[in-house]
Amino acid sequence: MFLPHTETERREMLRTIGVNALEQLFADIPSALRLKGQLNLPPSASEAEIWRELRRLAAVNRDLDTYPCFLGAGAYDHLIPAAVTSIVSRGEFLTAYTPYQAEISQGELQAMWEYQSMMVELTGMDVANSSMYDGATALAEAALLASAVTGQRRVLVPQNVHPEYREVTATYLRARGLEMVDLPFDRSSGQVDLAALAKELEVAAAAVVVQNPNFFGIIETEAKQAVELAHKAGALAIVVADPISLAILTPPGELGADIAVGNGQPLGNPISFGGPHFGFFAARQELLRRLPGRIVGETVDRQGRRGFVLALQTREQHIRREKATSNICTNQAHNALMAAVYLALLGPQGLREVAEACLQKSHYAAERLQQIPGCSLAFSGPFYQEFVLTIPVEPAELTRQLLAAGIIGPLPLASLLPGEEWAHKYLVCVTEARSREEIDRLVTAVTWAVNAAAGA
Repeated sequence: MFLPHTETERREMLRTIGVNALEQLFADIPSALRLKGQLNLPPSASEAEIWRELRRLAAVNRDLDTYPCFLGAGAYDHLIPAAVTSIVSRGEFLTAYTPYQAEISQGELQAMWEYQSMMVELTGMDVANSSMYDGATALAEAALLASAVTGQRRVLVPQNVHPEYREVTATYLRARGLEMVDLPFDRSSGQVDLAALAKELEVAAAAVVVQNPNFFGIIETEAKQAVELAHKAGALAIVVADPISLAILTPPGELGADIAVGNGQPLGNPISFGGPHFGFFAARQELLRRLPGRIVGETVDRQGRRGFVLALQTREQHIRREKATSNICTNQAHNALMAAVYLALLGPQGLREVAEACLQKSHYAAERLQQIPGCSLAFSGPFYQEFVLTIPVEPAELTRQLLAAGIIGPLPLASLLPGEEWAHKYLVCVTEARSREEIDRLVTAVTWAVNAAAGA
């Protein structure tokens, strides 16, 4: 930040706080760590020259506006109607601030309330908050909630849940003296190992987590059985879901889940280099008072006029501090608003068409890619929009060749998962945004890479 203070103003401020020189403000920083001399900066430039340089640097990026993207793994390149950006960029929304004096922000509160209502309908749950920071922290908060409700200290998380979600959850639990227990998954189907789950539930647990579709894109066809095992053992069931997939897959509420969480980015939010996004959090009615984050309620005033309020504020960090249900003290309101606008524009049928296009295009890509010698699906379970493909090419080389062909992705799983078994396995994502021509280009580029590797 550049603050245009004059030398006289600086001297006056220093005198007011009782020091003689600016350097005294940094006395606690060891001398060895302080910058000596002047910064080695280039000569000053005009505004036009700076813009020219910034455009040159931006042109170096391989961005999703010019390259088709086959990366997924939690952040997805979906088509976003232009009306979403237009509506959420209106000054009424874009300049609104976190409503600590909530009732004066009726427009913002109503937008949050509409968002909550849509997420309840989408997930099949009873209640939803007005958003979390992201999907990973939403899962972590769900795990803490489950421990508080059940009084148990163990949370069972299958290894086919997103590794970053697992890492964040483990960090949250560890800080509270709780334990995240790794559950194996079936290496053939890619799905949760129900026998291993039943065995682990012989010891009391706070919750069982199921991601559907899971990190590998596999649909957990026995998710309902996993939920029933959890309930039989006295544990809560937490389902991590892709929100668009819920237009065609059984929603968490119908599976019997106690809590549904996930990343809301697919709903009208651009990838934005990984954020900001938002997390959604929905639950059964009985857990309402334990939900983290903000909840907007509908009411009437003394004249009977409809109005909106922040409900159950005594749960909140900014009211009860150390007695709060969680440490989240705000929400990703603008990102959640984008989701509400997106859902309103598409409607149930439009969202279903998007989900069906993801399903169909990903299966077309999988069929084409499996025709390449040496390439095969890693798992037998049914998949939604992502699948794991074995490609006999080193990750760095495949990435290089695909970029040279103007293609981003797929994701080398060795970059996220330990073990030699992932060395040549890639997570391929195909959303409705990909055309047949782009998929065929991917197939051609992978074929060239495989043939080059075989010839080497």
